[in-house]
Amino acid sequence: MLLRARKPKLPDHIEIETGQQAVRIRLRANARAQRYLLRLPADQSGPVLTVPKGGNITQATRFAEKHIDWLLKRLVDRPDHVALKPGDMVPVRGIEHMIRATGKLRGLVETGRSPDGSLVLHVPGADEHMARKVTNWLKGEARKDLTDRAEHHAQQIGKKINAINVRDTRSRWGSCASNGNLSFSWRLILAPSDILDYVAAHEVAHLAEMNHSHRFWRLCEELAPQTPEARRWLKEHGHKLHGYG
Repeated sequence: MLLRARKPKLPDHIEIETGQQAVRIRLRANARAQRYLLRLPADQSGPVLTVPKGGNITQATRFAEKHIDWLLKRLVDRPDHVALKPGDMVPVRGIEHMIRATGKLRGLVETGRSPDGSLVLHVPGADEHMARKVTNWLKGEARKDLTDRAEHHAQQIGKKINAINVRDTRSRWGSCASNGNLSFSWRLILAPSDILDYVAAHEVAHLAEMNHSHRFWRLCEELAPQTPEARRWLKEHGHKLHGYG
């Protein structure tokens, strides 16, 4: 009886030498994947290479070496983490605000202006609670804006939204379920308003077209004429939104 040779186990990572440094890349086997995929997660956990069914360490290494220049550029361009503490700058609807402690223990987060005219986010409470309070306020603003824009677009096409959820999604900016539930990333409130409006229109368009057909994109552009520009903006700048909080 012939015994089938056991396939070597995939290691948990590989290291690619670049001449200046070794870049560590985590490996993740995925039997449903159709191809190799190198990505840089928004959670600052480091590069990940998805290995499809039938893949091996040799092919994975070759793929990583082929795309190492792209990865190095993304690592260099990746923004530093902004903790949302006093003195930090945070964009609200695409406009930079400086976080400033009010010195009061109670109160609401409010926008305002400093004596020089620059925009400020006034935040009460102790410094150790600052990030949580700013994040909660941003989530609330995101919910208000996304609800307003989604309901507006839904009315335009005569569709009904079942529910709107705002979460900290990492893989997509929004989603639409078959039952009419829409979900969005709260981080869209950090982007210019036209970008948030586009994502709201995109998901509402799925209420009519649960696909990405030509009809879908035509409807999306009818609702949000800025669709092409917004898609480019998200592709070029969207990853920066995950650097806050």
